[in-house]
Amino acid sequence: MTASPWKKPADRQKEREVKRDAVLRAAARAFNENGFHKTSLDDVAERLNVTKPTIYYYVKNKDQILFECVRIGLGMLEDASAQIEGANATGLSKLIALWRVYVQIVTEDFGRCLILVGEDPLPSGTRKELRALKGRIDKRFRSVIAEGIEDGSIRPCDPKMAAFAAAGALSWIARWYDPRGPLKPQELADQMIDLLVHGVGGTGQVKRKTSDKTGMKLAAANAPASSKQPRKSAGRTS
Repeated sequence: MTASPWKKPADRQKEREVKRDAVLRAAARAFNENGFHKTSLDDVAERLNVTKPTIYYYVKNKDQILFECVRIGLGMLEDASAQIEGANATGLSKLIALWRVYVQIVTEDFGRCLILVGEDPLPSGTRKELRALKGRIDKRFRSVIAEGIEDGSIRPCDPKMAAFAAAGALSWIARWYDPRGPLKPQELADQMIDLLVHGVGGTGQVKRKTSDKTGMKLAAANAPASSKQPRKSAGRTS
């Protein structure tokens, strides 16, 4: 029996998915560096050493690319938050775990695109879909904060205000983080979370609480797959 030179359908589909992911990731990096409106499909094709018609085999247009990039970033966060929310831990431990995963995501290609570009350039219909997903994630964060207030691990506060304040601080990392600098994402997360949990008041060095360590374990278990690969780069803080 003569072996067929053509790949099996499953192999062709897997190869297509790998190449499509490469298109989306290259586009996300271009959007992050140059902005959505200043990036063309020719720019994306050039980064991949392919022709522009090749890009159209995997996506319809630039709007679809941005939609997928933002959706992937949100999906990573939603998946992690759903798993952490159901963990057997205090509200504070869950919140620390969520923050740790959040930092990891916003220092990666799709997460940075979510923050730096977002859904604003897209048509109203697709914006609405992505904002609904953002709303679900925000509710999970508020729920975890409310749970921590209830079990006593988080001091009484407005869950909405606390969620907004933390999300604003952590999201801004995507705007100033430099992977060539001295801090790796998890080292950056350590410092940011310490500030969010303990603030800047008081005297002497604040000891890390047990809940911080529990949060690290939860975050490691629920981190996005791409986040579990060793990183050689580090982040600048200035």
